[in-house]
Amino acid sequence: MLRRIFKAFQYRDFRLLWFGACTSSIGTWMQEIAQNWLVLEITKSPFLLGLDAFLGDIPIFLFSLFGGVVADRMDRRHLLIGSQLVQMTSAFTLVALIVSGKIQVWHILVSSFVVGTAQAFGGPAYSALVPSLVEKEDLPNAIALNSIQFNLARVIGPVLGGLALKYVGSAWCFGLNGLSFIAVIISLSRLRIDFKPASTSTSILESMKQGFRFIRTQGAMSTLILIAFCMTALAIPMITFLPVFAKNVFRKDEMTYTLFLVASGLGSITGALGVAAMGNIHNKGRIALAMLVALGAGITGFALSTSLPLSCLVLFLSGAVLMCAFAMISSLVQLITTHEMRGRVMSVYNVAFRGGMPFGSLMTGWLVPLWTAPTVLSINGLVLLSLGLYFLFVQRRVAAL
Repeated sequence: MLRRIFKAFQYRDFRLLWFGACTSSIGTWMQEIAQNWLVLEITKSPFLLGLDAFLGDIPIFLFSLFGGVVADRMDRRHLLIGSQLVQMTSAFTLVALIVSGKIQVWHILVSSFVVGTAQAFGGPAYSALVPSLVEKEDLPNAIALNSIQFNLARVIGPVLGGLALKYVGSAWCFGLNGLSFIAVIISLSRLRIDFKPASTSTSILESMKQGFRFIRTQGAMSTLILIAFCMTALAIPMITFLPVFAKNVFRKDEMTYTLFLVASGLGSITGALGVAAMGNIHNKGRIALAMLVALGAGITGFALSTSLPLSCLVLFLSGAVLMCAFAMISSLVQLITTHEMRGRVMSVYNVAFRGGMPFGSLMTGWLVPLWTAPTVLSINGLVLLSLGLYFLFVQRRVAAL
């Protein structure tokens, strides 16, 4: 069973990238917990918490298409290294501002936008790089293992971040995040792949159009991208607004927020392990949509819960089904895409997947002061549940995959 789960680890380059990315993800989550709590402490505003998430994710929506074209035209490793350096510099800048006592909320908001812009170029390059490291039949396993490393970081990062935030201060969270990018840079510099993009005289705009034309000719691809957008727009606000539930609904401190993140992260690891163990199975579309329905029900259940243990359990289950849906949908997109179009197609997918986050967070942040967090998130869950049922039983392009 373990050999099946970790099958993609047989590839040296994938192993290198996985461990480097895991280290960086742990640092990112340490900063995430400190940054969310810091924004709420400075401003006492759920809207500004949502705005910070919006500014961190909106560059993905604005610049990923351009980033995808660049990823198909240059060495993807160099593009990723540049992205890591920008994010590292941003983290150390915030450390300096916190230590000097000059930190203001606009510093954090600007930093979020800068980091999001770097990720808009690094994301398509990373997504396009992974299939180059493994054989095609092992790609679903590699995607699931990537989900495991991300969600392993979601457990370890918040625990370390919560402890650091409570006992030594937020500057340590930002500083350790900055140091973590060194692991990714070292891993990328040691990869042995030799990707040589084909020379082309096609303009960047025309290359983007080629990517859209490819997507339109692939049947269910456009539906998969729509589902990715809806899933993140409606589900990710549950994670973004966990500080609001910890502080305003349950009247607890930052350790309860950490507990929520850990419960969700453990669930996501469980879901990703399940996908990795299943391997390249049939009926990915139906399974993904069933998980989407379960995710909608879980979000509504968490929003309406008044019991801390029950909320943690629902977060665990929601994390598991979210990761199952994400891994299945990502696998389908990657398997449909040709290698020479991969950067452009994955940039469109990243726009949808990451683009849903800022709009969902901003809208939720605007509605929470009007209707309360439990009401808004329960509506999000019901809408997501309804969309899953629609694509499962009415518009069945994805269900047929």
